[in-house]
Amino acid sequence: MSKIAIMGAMPEEIAPLLEKVENVKKVDYANNSYYEATYKGKELVIAYSKIGKVFSTLTAAMLIEKFGCTKLLFSGVAGAINPELHIGDLIIADKLCQHDLDITIFGHAHGFVPEGAVFVETDTALRDVAKSVASKNELKVIEGTIATGDQFVASNDRKAFISSTFEADALEMEGASVAVVCDALNVPFFVLRAISDTANDDAGMDFDEFMVGSAKISANFILDMVENIE
Repeated sequence: MSKIAIMGAMPEEIAPLLEKVENVKKVDYANNSYYEATYKGKELVIAYSKIGKVFSTLTAAMLIEKFGCTKLLFSGVAGAINPELHIGDLIIADKLCQHDLDITIFGHAHGFVPEGAVFVETDTALRDVAKSVASKNELKVIEGTIATGDQFVASNDRKAFISSTFEADALEMEGASVAVVCDALNVPFFVLRAISDTANDDAGMDFDEFMVGSAKISANFILDMVENIE
């Protein structure tokens, strides 16, 4: 039976999960806490990484290498770029990129490093499970590109750059780094984000107001997925 990792970046993103799972056992390791648990007969390991690409890379690697997770689901919030996305809406990543990775001075594309790739694609089977869950619950879910960077974007100019350069639909601070880890270790992964702001000049205010509610929407969806993963 597969052991499923569920990641968030912040405590608020995994709190709704911990309220609903059973047999929770906390394990402290590598300056973080990991919660082994079960949900409807499935083995889970739940953790929040802390914000940003470095911490999320570390946590994803630990979930796979130390705890033996064979699938990874990321649940959290994001800023919208696509005008069809509004606060509380859900987006499934079909691929992710690093919008702040820049060695263009050497003739490379934004987001690219040698022996790497601009985009890393998520697992199609997990995306199919998500679409089935969305359909069953009559939820609107957009599938699109998520851009990741070590900055909270609250700028119309930066948002426009990310949109035009990567054709991204949403942006956040952890997904692409988790994607690189899972891709390198051949672990199927999935990234779901609920929109908490629109990454514009008012993003900070919107984020504070809507983050907790959006995190709950994402977490509930993830648990519905867990129930349907073979």
